[in-house]
Amino acid sequence: MSKQTGWRRPARLVLVIRAILFDFNGVLLDDEPLHMELLQELLAEADIELTEADYWATYVGFDDREAFRRAYEAVNRELSEVALIQLIARKAVLYQERIEARGFPFFPGAVDFIAACAESGLRLGVVSGALRSEIVVALERSGASRYFGPIVSADDVSASKPDPEGYVKGIQELNQQKPLPERLLHAHEILAIEDTDAGLEAARAAGLRTIGVEHTFGADRLSAAEVVVPKISDLEVGQLAELLGGR
Repeated sequence: MSKQTGWRRPARLVLVIRAILFDFNGVLLDDEPLHMELLQELLAEADIELTEADYWATYVGFDDREAFRRAYEAVNRELSEVALIQLIARKAVLYQERIEARGFPFFPGAVDFIAACAESGLRLGVVSGALRSEIVVALERSGASRYFGPIVSADDVSASKPDPEGYVKGIQELNQQKPLPERLLHAHEILAIEDTDAGLEAARAAGLRTIGVEHTFGADRLSAAEVVVPKISDLEVGQLAELLGGR
């Protein structure tokens, strides 16, 4: 008689995604060119040049606070906290004026995907370097605000992506969202959708699963993503687990 070893074949792990935290600019709303335009204008008033190449190479992943700081540091200029707050406030006013006049350019398929995710039972939130006012107004104009729980914005964190602070807060707030989940949401059950490596690195540092969309950069600039898709309209809620499975 053969001796029992007690060994069993390990059960196959089943990937479960229970929530999604979306980046905003460059993932849902196609407004990065407007942010660049406003940064360039406000910095030009201080005789600081921000080229388009520099913006896309360095600044696109930062919130306003970090972008202005970096621009001043690049030319060895001091920027007081008071002056920084004034720049952020002025940019916010100009942003609202221009986007209201031009319209809110959501990426094709973004709002439909949001609705499909919510209707499937996924909990949804935003973790973004944008100001809360910018996010809330855009979501309200699109009719998608009713689908979202937590919004973690630049107003809510002390450090810009790639610091994971925003995603850590996002996980906490998802678990506090009413109705409360039957069991706690864990980081590996939450998907982050991002368009920059800075955002992807922040999400991965917080333990989330990641998908990169090529709205802003090609796959070669999204190396921190587990999976890269050309655009958000390529995603289907029923195939998310399969897309990430085995990775």
